[in-house]
Amino acid sequence: MEEDLITIVIPIYKVEKYLDKCVKSVINQTYKNLEIILVDDGSPDNCPKKCDEYEKNDTRIKVIHKKNGGLSDARNAGIDIAKGKYITFIDSDDYVSEDYVEYMYNLLKQNNTKMSTCETQVVNIEKETEMETQFVENIEILTKRDLFYKILFAQKSDVSAYSKLYETELFKDIRYPKGVVYEDTATTYKLIEKCDKIATGNKKCYFYCTRPDSISKMKGFNKNELDYIKNTDEMLAYIKEKYPDLKEAVNRFDLYANFRILRLLLFTNPRDKKREKETYKKIKEKRSDVLKYTDTPKRDKIAILLSFFGLNIFKMSWYIYSKKTNRIN
Repeated sequence: MEEDLITIVIPIYKVEKYLDKCVKSVINQTYKNLEIILVDDGSPDNCPKKCDEYEKNDTRIKVIHKKNGGLSDARNAGIDIAKGKYITFIDSDDYVSEDYVEYMYNLLKQNNTKMSTCETQVVNIEKETEMETQFVENIEILTKRDLFYKILFAQKSDVSAYSKLYETELFKDIRYPKGVVYEDTATTYKLIEKCDKIATGNKKCYFYCTRPDSISKMKGFNKNELDYIKNTDEMLAYIKEKYPDLKEAVNRFDLYANFRILRLLLFTNPRDKKREKETYKKIKEKRSDVLKYTDTPKRDKIAILLSFFGLNIFKMSWYIYSKKTNRIN
């Protein structure tokens, strides 16, 4: 039986140092019937030339050279020409396991769903990653309501565009919003809503890369974070209205989002005291309730408890945690 064609879209911009590792992980997939679309988003480095070289060496690769329009625009350019029955996205400074596509494809096909997910592992891009050799398989077939619950409580998957395999038809009337950052927050929940059920697996097949200097170069709050606030508010408002029984999950994610904004504000120079005060007020309104929820993650509960000691203690604690884990958010 002929395998379904699967499209992989890789938006590319100023990642010359990391692109080889990403593309190599894609062309070496165990699932071979692929359409690999490399979208050069007007990259000013050597990426355009590299893309053309990849295309010459692998007939499955197609290259789009376009004017810089941002991540959303690049993903949309790939979606527009995709011929695969299914589609997945990979960021060009990340990489995937050799069974990334096959794992999610089997999940999707065997369970007759329009979407499947794998887990993501955060890795230091400068170090060699130890792939999972043994893990306890935990496949769940979830309703969209149950997946929303698990996403909002950080139990399963997330709202990122990557680490998911979609039926391409889901994008028939959906595109990523151009000129907006955190575009997946504005989009993924709409794709989930179009599915009756979603197949979720716990194998770590997607490797999200951080850099050793990412903490020292923490830029703090900037205008792009306004997109995060707007997109998160819209997503939570939709879920709250459509699934009123998910009130606790919505409250938890809302609190998490405000903690995220507060952390960025505390590392902004000069400090925006007014916005800090407004964000801290939102946290104080919900923290006691969220602290009591059974499914609130341990990390959240620690952040909540630290917030009772004031902003300076919270800032110092978060900086220490960030240095140890190389996590900014």
